[in-house]
Amino acid sequence: MAKHQRFFILFITFIVIFLVETFESKEVEGNLDAQGWNNARATFYGDMSGNETMRNKGMAWKQRHSAQHSFNSGSTCGACFQIKCVNAPKACHHDQIITIAATNFCPPNYTKTTDVWCNPPQQHFDLSLPMFLKIAEYKAGVAPVVYRRVTCQKKGGLKFEIKGNPNWILVLVFNVGGVGDVVNVKIKGSKTEWLPMSRNWGQNWQASVQLAGQSLSFQVQTSDGKLVQSDNVVPDNWQFGQTFEAQNSF
Repeated sequence: MAKHQRFFILFITFIVIFLVETFESKEVEGNLDAQGWNNARATFYGDMSGNETMRNKGMAWKQRHSAQHSFNSGSTCGACFQIKCVNAPKACHHDQIITIAATNFCPPNYTKTTDVWCNPPQQHFDLSLPMFLKIAEYKAGVAPVVYRRVTCQKKGGLKFEIKGNPNWILVLVFNVGGVGDVVNVKIKGSKTEWLPMSRNWGQNWQASVQLAGQSLSFQVQTSDGKLVQSDNVVPDNWQFGQTFEAQNSF
């Protein structure tokens, strides 16, 4: 399946989003404030605990169920959206707006012609049950909604989760504020120059390089062109599986 046909799944927190995972949203600024509301559908996945959609942090969660909106091969991962239910008086909780962050996508299924939310040109959001209930009744199942992109404001610095092996490093970049979606990452060991990383999936960035025993620095650029450099954010005694937080962010 061509990458441009993939679509993303959106998962959100159990309570108001700015109170969980050190995340909050504010009204859009700059270029984003010109974006209006777009039509879509929303449904839910999991139970009231929200655990099935919030089992891991970051942008690499892999879930069975999916929702869709153009995900740009994963590059929109981290972007933030507002959603509200509309045009269904018996289903909608009117005037209720939730804010979510894109974390995953699902591929279309062209073997079916009905009840396939991930097939283009449909726009569909798969929410946790607690957040779905903020905008619609449970019995609605699938609700008509409108959505728009907004800026994200995170608390704390950029975070980097290190995975891989001695010859290959995979870095999940998350807690990204501003427009939220990262388009370019470079890595620098204490014994190397700046090295480009390629997108593995979503906001997982990779490089075939041996960096064990070196402190690590990162340059992170978002889709609006802004760049943040985090020097020596990872100490030289780092281990695979660890997460490190920078002092700076967007």
